[in-house]
Amino acid sequence: MEKGGGPLKTAVITGGAGGLGQALTHDLLRAGWHVVVLDLPGPELDRIAAQNGVTALASDLCREEDLCEAVGSILKARPSIDLVIYNAGLTLIGAFDQQEMAAHRKLFEVNYFAAVSCAALFLEAVRKSKGTHLAVSSVAGFAPLTRRTAYAASKHALEGFFKSLRSEERPYGVRVQIAAPSFVGTNIGRPDDQGNGLSRPGAASDAVDIMTPEQASAVILRGVSKGADMIPVGRVAWMAWWLNGLVPRLYQRVMERKISD
Repeated sequence: MEKGGGPLKTAVITGGAGGLGQALTHDLLRAGWHVVVLDLPGPELDRIAAQNGVTALASDLCREEDLCEAVGSILKARPSIDLVIYNAGLTLIGAFDQQEMAAHRKLFEVNYFAAVSCAALFLEAVRKSKGTHLAVSSVAGFAPLTRRTAYAASKHALEGFFKSLRSEERPYGVRVQIAAPSFVGTNIGRPDDQGNGLSRPGAASDAVDIMTPEQASAVILRGVSKGADMIPVGRVAWMAWWLNGLVPRLYQRVMERKISD
């Protein structure tokens, strides 16, 4: 996204202290934006808060009181929001028969319900600027992904919500876009375990065609600038998008073979 004149634009990034969130923040700052980062408290959030042009707020997006307080403080200072990036998320890797239902529910709380709650709270502010909602989904949001049943389900739900929201918000001049990365390596081999097998994305050891957060951010923001409804991020994401759409059975077999190798 190129730097331009006019009033300073404001972006909000949930999960902004993680690897991809940091890369998106850096690129938006370089383009002249003010960036508001929402994430859990910790050293990563502290480091990103030290950058000029960043407002960092510690918040548990799954706690309604926390989220409403954080969003309220954002809107008090900046009542018009140009871009909201729904980037917060967890993953759950392993066979379905080895997972607990509590982990499935937690995954949906973070990956789906937290994003929907944020969208509701920012709806009017984004309408005011005729801005953009950008959901960071995954290849698993439009295609199956073995050993990630709950993750794929949560991302399918996320995509279904934002694709439907697109039709409702278009009359207000608001864009709703979806980015679908394949594998973005942010913490390979160090899963940052959250309990019940849950972890931050980017640590999978069975990933293929891994992109850096910086590479993914560049592709995503280029797609935002172009106004693309769907932004496949990376070579594997593009191949999956086309192959799953044209020959879904073949895609599933190829995916199973690649992930198991």
